[in-house]
Amino acid sequence: MKKNNEKKITCFIPYSTEENTRSTVKGLRLCSEVDDIFVIHKNTPGVVLSEDCKSLIAGDLQQTATLKTLASEIRTTYTLLYIQSLPLQLGAYAIERMLQVAGDTKAGLLYTDCYKIKEGIQQAHPVIDYQEGSLRDDFDFGSLLLYRSDAFTEAVNAMDVDYQSAALYDLRLKVSRKYRLFHLQEPLYTELETDNRKSGEKIFDYVNPKNRQAQIEMEAACTRHLKTIGAWLKPEFTPVVFSEEPFPVEASVIIPVRNREKTIEDAIRSVLKQETKFPFNLIVVDNHSTDRTTEILQKIAATDSRLIHVIPDRNDLGIGGCWNTAIMHLQCGKFAVQLDSDDLYIDNRVIQTVVDAFYEQNCAMIVGTYQMVNFKLEEIPPGIIDHREWTPDNGRNNALRINGLGAPRAFYTPVLRKIKLPNTSYGEDYAVGLSISRNYRIGRIYTPLYQCRRWDDNSDASLDINKQNAHNFYKDRIRTIELLARKTVNNPPAP
Repeated sequence: MKKNNEKKITCFIPYSTEENTRSTVKGLRLCSEVDDIFVIHKNTPGVVLSEDCKSLIAGDLQQTATLKTLASEIRTTYTLLYIQSLPLQLGAYAIERMLQVAGDTKAGLLYTDCYKIKEGIQQAHPVIDYQEGSLRDDFDFGSLLLYRSDAFTEAVNAMDVDYQSAALYDLRLKVSRKYRLFHLQEPLYTELETDNRKSGEKIFDYVNPKNRQAQIEMEAACTRHLKTIGAWLKPEFTPVVFSEEPFPVEASVIIPVRNREKTIEDAIRSVLKQETKFPFNLIVVDNHSTDRTTEILQKIAATDSRLIHVIPDRNDLGIGGCWNTAIMHLQCGKFAVQLDSDDLYIDNRVIQTVVDAFYEQNCAMIVGTYQMVNFKLEEIPPGIIDHREWTPDNGRNNALRINGLGAPRAFYTPVLRKIKLPNTSYGEDYAVGLSISRNYRIGRIYTPLYQCRRWDDNSDASLDINKQNAHNFYKDRIRTIELLARKTVNNPPAP
């Protein structure tokens, strides 16, 4: 039975300005269950706090030392972290609702949907359910996190690495091993949207060289987690025995396409001008285009027999299904090399460079490097994307944390034919890459191989929040499947 003076929740909020802080504290104080409210700041001169909150001198929430300082102050059943410095606008009885559901579900961490004010307009901002494969360090929990205090302090006290950027990530990984991370699908607060970039601009943050040190810390935290749960794989790979079976050509470039009349000819010309020591072809799977794409393909195919124009019999194919159509085609070569229909190879040596890398590195898949450009082929930030987070020793494990495997991709066709790609139009390449990396080495090329065009018609250039959530949930599902498979590899069932 709770005593009258016994509160349930300790709150921690970062200091920004006196006005913002007072506004957030005032909203939290409307809940009778709130005990102490600690305002975190770095002993900044001029900090002014109201009497109904306490000062807590500490660093960023991403630092291990800060979380340990917070843990030492907790005396309540629940701990609330608000990780934004902007004013928090709580919905009616929001904290009470969070406490109620946290108690009913026994969640170690509870998070909710919210509203965001973007350019003066309030918009719904749903988030997604957490699952075992939700290992991305940029998983969107929103800004209001309610922990069971025993789960919080247990995880923080177990931290033995002095993180500067990965403490919150390590915290939720540790909590997830023992407790449920529960998504309450109710918008319980409102905050300002501070990142107004389009979705296509945000997806490359994890490969921006400016974030490299933070990424190294995130990788270390994820690797420790995978080892703890039995899903980490040693850097031991199945050798690739390149088959002597006959193939019509050494390499095939694969381009799935639908309605890309503005770019498909550029892509094709960049392939056909390639110079190699071996024969190659280009298989374009035209997924029932309704613009001039088909006409353009037919015209080029009539003048160059290397272009194989395939229109599938089926009408239910995504990008992955188009890829499967190409690799199972009788004219597919020993190596299948990717090119998107709105991109182009950077010079005339790409195919030769890729095939040489297969033999030199004895791998079943190659991941290359590319240059980000606009429609006019002018470089745009972040410029060269080389995916250096993929290392020979730990790339296959770190792949479960990052949100993609890089490009362009190329595959040893016999291996790809066995695995095949999911029949989707998002994440299909990531799924097959994870599956290949479970057994085989993935090779790397660090010189740019193609130019990746970013323009309004890109599939991920500007997605609404529901589409972003659907994509992220599917990639988390792919990770969950792979995580379970790797646990089985390490702990095979008894015969």
